Amino acid sequence: MAAPELWWLWAALAVSIVCYLTNQHRRASDSGRRPPGPRPLPLIGNLLDLRHAPGNLHHTLARLARAHGAPVMRLDLGLVPAVVVSSREAAREAFAAHDRRIAARPVRDSKRALGLCDRSVLSLPSSDPLWRHLRGVMAAHVLSPRSLAASRAARERKVGDLLGYVRGRAGTVVDVKEAVYGGVANLVSTAMFSIDVVDVGAVAESPPLAHGLQELLEGLMECMGKPNVSDFFPFLRALDLQGCRRRVARHLPKVLQVLGDIVDRRLSDEASSSTSGSNKGCDKHGDFLDILLELESTGKITRDNLTLILFDIFAAGSDTMALTVVWAMAELLRNPAVMARLRAELRDALGGKAAVEEADAAGLPYLQAVVREAMRLHPAAPVLLPHKTVEDGVEIGGYAVPRGSTVIFNAWAIMRDPAAWERPDEFVPERFLGRDLDFRGKQLEFVPFGSGRRLCPGVPMVERVVPLVLASLVHAFEWQLPAGMSANQVDVSDKFTNTSVLAFPLIKAVPLIIT
Repeated sequence: MAAPELWWLWAALAVSIVCYLTNQHRRASDSGRRPPGPRPLPLIGNLLDLRHAPGNLHHTLARLARAHGAPVMRLDLGLVPAVVVSSREAAREAFAAHDRRIAARPVRDSKRALGLCDRSVLSLPSSDPLWRHLRGVMAAHVLSPRSLAASRAARERKVGDLLGYVRGRAGTVVDVKEAVYGGVANLVSTAMFSIDVVDVGAVAESPPLAHGLQELLEGLMECMGKPNVSDFFPFLRALDLQGCRRRVARHLPKVLQVLGDIVDRRLSDEASSSTSGSNKGCDKHGDFLDILLELESTGKITRDNLTLILFDIFAAGSDTMALTVVWAMAELLRNPAVMARLRAELRDALGGKAAVEEADAAGLPYLQAVVREAMRLHPAAPVLLPHKTVEDGVEIGGYAVPRGSTVIFNAWAIMRDPAAWERPDEFVPERFLGRDLDFRGKQLEFVPFGSGRRLCPGVPMVERVVPLVLASLVHAFEWQLPAGMSANQVDVSDKFTNTSVLAFPLIKAVPLIIT
């Protein structure tokens, strides 16, 4: 007789068999052709086909799609049906014909901790009134042109701090990734709530816990990003076998507490200044927190909305922008002719100006081409956040995509589609000169931030920050590789975790001050 504590294993096995047989019957009765793909095994589906994927999921998906001649490919992820889109034409059809039908998100079980999936704009379905409200707040207020213009000086000041940090190490080998990550994190946190979170360059007077926010957030994102058996076998969610949801439930409150403390400190400072009659503390900071507190005071958002908006922007913003700058620097070091042409454009456009301003960066076509080519070759999210079909009638490439399916867009493969790009695996910024491709995914061969309703809400900030940081680093310093290292030895292999990062976290390079 089985030990009493093992009863749930037998129950899970029985439920697995029932679910598998039910799925097989449902799939057999589905109308329309199913996409091609690797043959699934009973119960586990195609999970073994992805067993080597951790670290290179985008490569694995692209390889499977090529093997099956399938820009639209079916995978069974345990008991969860999925469709992978890997070409420009398939992506165009998906977004043009079915954007509304595929605009939901499959929710990772770890994000169910403390109801995060029902509060975060990153996880809520687009049909939810709260999603529409929060998305509208971010677009019309927080990330609006007016708001971003108000915080421009702060962003430029933080870029100056980053340059000061690098300048203090001129002539020595610098870890470019470390410097850029810290500098961009401070840029984002200053734009959000006028506080530095990393000790890079000049550090503003900050609450002690603020300098731990980045580490707390990295730990939380690691918890949420790990493969979880509950996501492939939904009936196991209640058991939380790997403890992913429990770990997120421990980490999330710590992050939200730091953000809450920052908000409380701002309110306390304003109240103290008001009571003392001083105007000093009542001066507006010109940051996102000012805007959100004003919206809260008028009843347009709640305190929980406010904190979660800060969380979503910070979680999704700083790493992706820093990654793009780092990738661009790696490719420039690997392609000295491109670096020289970019430096010449900056010199001709800026003349004797010591510092690059956002307006300068926006008007430099070759700089913009370098940024776009870095995003095309090395998207920060090589596999976009998954979509989910919420209605019947979705058909992509002549294949039926049943309701409830996960739809995965392999942005890395789409932006290397040989039908859309010549020499797709080469770094050629010139391909973007005279070509009107913006960051908003309207032309489906270039989708670094997705497209349609689920386009990344942070695009307006990205298109200001990334060119500014990259141009500033190239304009202020002449970058050389460490002694004995040649350009073709710069490693641009990648791996996929939550975002795309260099396999060997990055480049060491020597900045020399230009006199």
